[in-house]
Amino acid sequence: MEIKRFETTERMSKAVVHNNTLYLCGQVHAEGDIKEQTAKVLEKIEDLLNKYGSDKNHMLSVTIYIKDMKDFADMNSVWDAWIEEGFAPARACVEAKMARECLLVEMSVVAAIKE
Repeated sequence: MEIKRFETTERMSKAVVHNNTLYLCGQVHAEGDIKEQTAKVLEKIEDLLNKYGSDKNHMLSVTIYIKDMKDFADMNSVWDAWIEEGFAPARACVEAKMARECLLVEMSVVAAIKE
């Protein structure tokens, strides 16, 4: 089975495709409040999904890492406006220590490739 890796560095690939499934590395945005960061992360996710043969309606699973659960409602308000009704993926959200102090949210996505 072929594994395709895209935008690869010595540490990671931005996207990996295997068996018609697309895996995206965690997406972040380092500026703004939780709403601004969430909107930018979702924009990056949508761009990558489209670039590698999927879209937000083909997301299977999303893992959300949030710096502080006090921001959960504000993050969800942006998420809820972005996700189309009937296309919500399986989702987990956990509070996590982030790699950089300025990061408030990170999202990792698994999606089906469109056929």
